[in-house]
Amino acid sequence: MAGNAPALQFVIPSEVEESLDVEFEKNTLLFGADPTPRIVAVELGESGTVRVHRRKADGSTVTDVEPFHPFVWADSDVVDLGIETEKLQGDLKYGWLITVDSWKELIALRNGLKNGGRDFFAFTDPVQHYLTSTGRTLFKDLAFEALKRMQIEVLSIAGTGDPDHVMSIALSDNTGWDELIIVDANNVEESERNALRRLTELIKERDPDVIEGHDLFRVHLPLVVARAKKLKAKLDWGRSGGFLRSRPSRLQIAEKTIDYPKFTIDGRHFVDTFLLAQFYDVGMRSLAGFERTDVARHFALCDSEQISGLTGKELQGAYVGDSEMFQRRALCGVRETRALSDLLSPSYFIQAQIFPYNYQDVIVRGNATRINALFLREYFRQRHSIPELPMPRAFEGGYTDIFFTGVARNVWHCDVASLYPSIMLQFDCFPASDELQIFRHLLTDLRNFRLDAKAKMRAEQDPARQHHLHALQNTFKILLNSFYGYLGFAQGHFADFDAAGRVTQMGRDLLKKMIEWLNAHGAQVIEVDTDGIYFVPPENIDINDLQKDLAKELPAGIDVEIDEQFDAMLSYKAKNYALLTKDGEVVIKGGALKSRGLEKFQRAFLEQMIKLIMQGKPEIVGDLRNEFERKIRNREWKIETLMKTDTLQDSLDKYRAKIAGSARNRAAAYELALASGRNYKPGDQISYYIKATPKKVAAYEAAKLATEFDPENRDENVDYYIAKLDDLVKKFSGLTNPAATAQQETLAI
Repeated sequence: MAGNAPALQFVIPSEVEESLDVEFEKNTLLFGADPTPRIVAVELGESGTVRVHRRKADGSTVTDVEPFHPFVWADSDVVDLGIETEKLQGDLKYGWLITVDSWKELIALRNGLKNGGRDFFAFTDPVQHYLTSTGRTLFKDLAFEALKRMQIEVLSIAGTGDPDHVMSIALSDNTGWDELIIVDANNVEESERNALRRLTELIKERDPDVIEGHDLFRVHLPLVVARAKKLKAKLDWGRSGGFLRSRPSRLQIAEKTIDYPKFTIDGRHFVDTFLLAQFYDVGMRSLAGFERTDVARHFALCDSEQISGLTGKELQGAYVGDSEMFQRRALCGVRETRALSDLLSPSYFIQAQIFPYNYQDVIVRGNATRINALFLREYFRQRHSIPELPMPRAFEGGYTDIFFTGVARNVWHCDVASLYPSIMLQFDCFPASDELQIFRHLLTDLRNFRLDAKAKMRAEQDPARQHHLHALQNTFKILLNSFYGYLGFAQGHFADFDAAGRVTQMGRDLLKKMIEWLNAHGAQVIEVDTDGIYFVPPENIDINDLQKDLAKELPAGIDVEIDEQFDAMLSYKAKNYALLTKDGEVVIKGGALKSRGLEKFQRAFLEQMIKLIMQGKPEIVGDLRNEFERKIRNREWKIETLMKTDTLQDSLDKYRAKIAGSARNRAAAYELALASGRNYKPGDQISYYIKATPKKVAAYEAAKLATEFDPENRDENVDYYIAKLDDLVKKFSGLTNPAATAQQETLAI
């Protein structure tokens, strides 16, 4: 079937293209067939229309009202209903297209088909309908810097039984403008109502495409809505005069589930940098936490950590005292949010130029879901039938193994460049149902485009253009590495579990072959994880010669890279290790060594202890431990260093039920959430510390919200935190024994 597919006229066949001088954006398979530029938002209109908001050359925004014809893919049985349909090419499951004149008609059609037991597929998002049918995407010919982005942060005092009382609303945008609206503590109600009015005025006046905030969905917008409702203030922020809307939503990010209210407003997008940080950390696993202060500290965005981290009673005291410190703290929040978005948003901005989604939706869609949208858009454009969802089946995953525990020195890392994409292209591991061969063409173009974007980025001198090319090549990398996942994606129309199983089997075979070759040539393999191998090379060998000889053992199209050297590696257990770089930096991987369940002082101690071990100085760990105990006893650290932040995984009702059924133990975060009387949801975070009590009690009984900590009357349980420190030392005592460590190093060498 695939051999008889119509030619893809618009695709530049990369395998025969001599150079990639064409602009990436001209590849319509990736960026859509319609080149309409500068669309900044699309929203559903009335009576079978959509409103398309476009940026003009002078920076203003205009709105066009266009007809909208949503559609349904159906199987051939639908023709007997007497509905006018279009027969599509090919013989896949959904071979008929039904087009209607409005979103209301589409809902009626879907309900009728469902009630009649008919088989069909349709999008549930009207914007995806419109962008898929037209081939348009957002932001074409628009630089990220030209996007109008406004940041917002609301600071509040918790009320009793009432929604929180707002202290201030800080605003900024990517032009460098900012404004701070402070609520008068002596005339709260009227001042707060005026603050909300001023907020709405500024949104209309400055007309942002995007409103950004850190924990925007779970904290700032719900607070604004609650206070506006209480004070009868209008939040008509939409470009078409629409009001703020929300609905419950749930997001799965790696192993975490986050419940949050999804807010929407006509003609604008909401971007939550809290979610951007979560997505960033899925691949990096380097953030100590997800609060704005944690993320800003990680990226060195804080002008002053003392100001940035001002919270709780100290913050309220600064507000009541009308101090300059409060004003600095309020503006610091939006400025750090803007800087964080500058770093983490560009890749999603480019993805909005590629995928048929609104900007805020493209952020929360999974990689495989986004790839599926590309397939459906092109199959629609070529009026080709699409398959039904495949029947899922289990298959073996990638190869991971550990061959040595302890400390090794002079460790190198090698991997196969783009292992799974290379296997898929070299051995034709493509979906059987993809009659138009979209998978092959996309994968080929993305691999070549990424290489070209990286080369252009290295050669580019202009910082803004270099930043864009970095975001572009990173986007291509994410997509490229997502194609294997798409093969095993149960909600992907063109998924193929047999092909996915072949890819992982070939990957395991290649890695095992590389390991056997390294061992046979005197190297010691430490650990392998899916596509990379850590090893100690044999003595007196040129690493470039080793790479060339190893490459000869691999099939054509499979390229091996030996890309990093480390002074030392602590191999703890599978997927849990630490690396000491040539610059003396410590890189820690794996939850056993960098669990977020640890308090910050424990994570700091663990990192410093591991560094001493890898430097061959385990005898100094005792002195390090004594130094940490001294700081705890002398109360030298701010409470942020001692407190713990837990993420609620269950609803409070579910927690109560589990406790009642003895299905779990009581936990401090949940007990504090229940006692607060506030409506905490799964995904919300609770920060708390353990206070000193007259008698020994369970931790959950001695827990106290970090916001209630009074630095003038410190009450943390010193003995509790020293015991936590000693538990950590005991857990890793096998690594801190000098004799044991020396023996492990001998083994590694």
